[in-house]
Amino acid sequence: MIKNHIIPSIVVLLIVITGPDLFAQANQKSDSNVLKSNPIPLSDFKNIDVGNPSIKGTVKISDNGFDMTAGGVDIWGVKDEFNFVYVERTGNFDLVSRIESLTAANQYTKAGIMAREDLTPGSRHIYFQVFPDNSPRNKNNGGYEFQYRIVKDSSMKAIYPKSSEGAPEFPVAFPNTWIRLQRVRNEFTGYYSSDGRTWKVFTTYALELPSKIYLGLALTSHNPNNPTSAKFRNIGELKH
Repeated sequence: MIKNHIIPSIVVLLIVITGPDLFAQANQKSDSNVLKSNPIPLSDFKNIDVGNPSIKGTVKISDNGFDMTAGGVDIWGVKDEFNFVYVERTGNFDLVSRIESLTAANQYTKAGIMAREDLTPGSRHIYFQVFPDNSPRNKNNGGYEFQYRIVKDSSMKAIYPKSSEGAPEFPVAFPNTWIRLQRVRNEFTGYYSSDGRTWKVFTTYALELPSKIYLGLALTSHNPNNPTSAKFRNIGELKH
């Protein structure tokens, strides 16, 4: 069973996959001194490049998590290009992951948790994500941001921290950058944590997505000529 905020005791390196086939399953063992989570077997996840980026993404199972690479112009505007590791999920969920690392192919390279209506480039979705560092960006002086698309094939929007000045309220600090996306009916809440134990709400946003969606980890380089890489660890669903 996957546990929240635990470095697994077994290191497993299995395969590299660039298509929608099922992943081979890795052993998942951890301690039990933190909040329990429902396991999501890594073999349940599928992988796809959404939007046909010029640089194809790759995924491998490593350290009981995923090592991902991705190209892609961006997850923004009216069309997305990114690598997506996902499961099909119906109803409420509370997905958590630790992002151990994220390389900066661009200042706006992004990695995070996505709930997506379909796998077309202009799909409606919720995306709670992080940047590679805490450099100032637009209205944001930290590393976390909550983004969404309300209407299919229309422009995305974002929710920023309350202040863009001073010390960031939601800083990234790899390898201890924890991210969590919760759905309760049509309300989606993004949570920040630096340790996987104490969670702080970033924002809550209501979007009427279908009960059945595509849920998983999304990565884009924001640079069509250079890929990015990210390590997602401690993947699970919190129990309630």
